[in-house]
Amino acid sequence: MDDLNKLSESLIERIKKSSKLAELDQIKAEALGKNGFITLAMGNIKNIASEHKKEYGAQVNHYKNLISDNVEAHKLSLEEQELANKLNQEKVDITLPPKPHKIGSLHPISRTIEEIVNIFGYFGFKLVQGPEIDTDFNNFTALNIPETHPARQMHDTFYLKEEGLLLRTHTSNVQIRTMTNSKPPFRIISTGRTYRCDWDMTHTPMFHQIEGLCIDTNINMGHLKYLLNEFLKMFFEKDNIPMRLRPHYFPFTEPSAEVDISYSRNGNEFKIGEGDKWMEILGCGMVHPNVLESCGIDSTKYQGFAFGMGVERPAMLKYGISDLRTFFEGDQRWLDHYNFKGFDIPSLIGGLSA
Repeated sequence: MDDLNKLSESLIERIKKSSKLAELDQIKAEALGKNGFITLAMGNIKNIASEHKKEYGAQVNHYKNLISDNVEAHKLSLEEQELANKLNQEKVDITLPPKPHKIGSLHPISRTIEEIVNIFGYFGFKLVQGPEIDTDFNNFTALNIPETHPARQMHDTFYLKEEGLLLRTHTSNVQIRTMTNSKPPFRIISTGRTYRCDWDMTHTPMFHQIEGLCIDTNINMGHLKYLLNEFLKMFFEKDNIPMRLRPHYFPFTEPSAEVDISYSRNGNEFKIGEGDKWMEILGCGMVHPNVLESCGIDSTKYQGFAFGMGVERPAMLKYGISDLRTFFEGDQRWLDHYNFKGFDIPSLIGGLSA
């Protein structure tokens, strides 16, 4: 025990004289480390006679606690000294202007979705959401899309390993789920992310889509045309937008049409609703009887119309965005330019500028 006492006293003197934390840790390891003399002394207790073990163990613990207390006390002193040195060396220039606060804002896609949903809500359409991962039946089969249709190919659709599951290629799966689980009449609008294998200035593998569905009795194309024309005038904030329905083919609607709106371009100046040029803006049509029947709706009693559009294209046209990919690149400069404050609530007639 005399040797243990001398070693401990010598170590405590070194602890008090140490000037760096790394040096203190090294001194501590000489006593309490794996091969430290206190650790070895504690391991030697098995060689002590039974009648002396209690006394021996108490003395070893005494020196162990003595060294630990001295280490912790000096460590605290060194840390306080280190902090004081840093504070003396580091200066804060209080004359520098403060950094501007970053206030959150809404992405153009989020605002465009809000605006479109708000407009169709005025006409009695209820917002309904659905899953982005769905079955082949809800995404294709129930929509009267045959097995041989190109949209079912791997190069157009993201299929999952689980058989029969995929990333939805449109939000029409929400319409199928609604028609299957609800009784008509109803008017719904669905929004969300959709996925297709495509990437260029006007296409991305993930994009946003909005679709509408109305199921009732005595529904016809005249109702659809009026609704879409009123929507376009409200969205683009124009009193009149020349619109044409061009015959087209969609498996899930019959008759089907693509909706074009007039525009003019003079250099970099682009105007909606003026000129003699036409641009496709959305697709629409009367719901195919096969789709109604596949969802358990009597096609002899009920009719309906459906329409759908990507969110990015109307946003690009309205807010002057030239490249679709910039929506998803996360460039802070772009986001600072094309953003909307949280309290910018779109009106029904005048859009955001009202």
